Amino acid sequence: MQLYLIRHGIATEAEADTNDTERTLTEKGRQKTRQVAKQLRDKELHFDLILTSPLIRARETATILKEIGLSSQIEEFTSLSPDGDIHTWINWLEEWRKNTTIKGYLALVGHQPDLGNWAETLVWGETKGKLVLKKAGIIGLTLPETGNPVGESQLFLLTSPKWFL
Repeated sequence: MQLYLIRHGIATEAEADTNDTERTLTEKGRQKTRQVAKQLRDKELHFDLILTSPLIRARETATILKEIGLSSQIEEFTSLSPDGDIHTWINWLEEWRKNTTIKGYLALVGHQPDLGNWAETLVWGETKGKLVLKKAGIIGLTLPETGNPVGESQLFLLTSPKWFL
């Protein structure tokens, strides 16, 4: 199974009077995200499912991926919120694998440093704080077909959006 960790696009700046959960993508963020999505589509990538953080900027990013044709399914997943728990997702993955015949491509849309930390945990079994994912950037991992993916996954892609533009 291939897992793509996708950071949300460029969002409005955090301000004292703005709730972080309500920050939206900027026009530049929407444009870059569309360009990255089109490049992925041109490489004939299609996600069986996109799980997204419930924060607006991540949901908007996931919606763009869907609109470009990268998936027909989006689901919110609370653990993809900032400081979310990877183990909740691993439990979800185990159940999903039991209940679906789909074994192909899964995308998670979320936030940094969480996505970088999740990738490190899946590859090395621990967080090292070294993988940095730019806005609209992508980490690609190959997960083992069965069992716990922690420390057993392989990194095949780490790219910023400029490589797609």
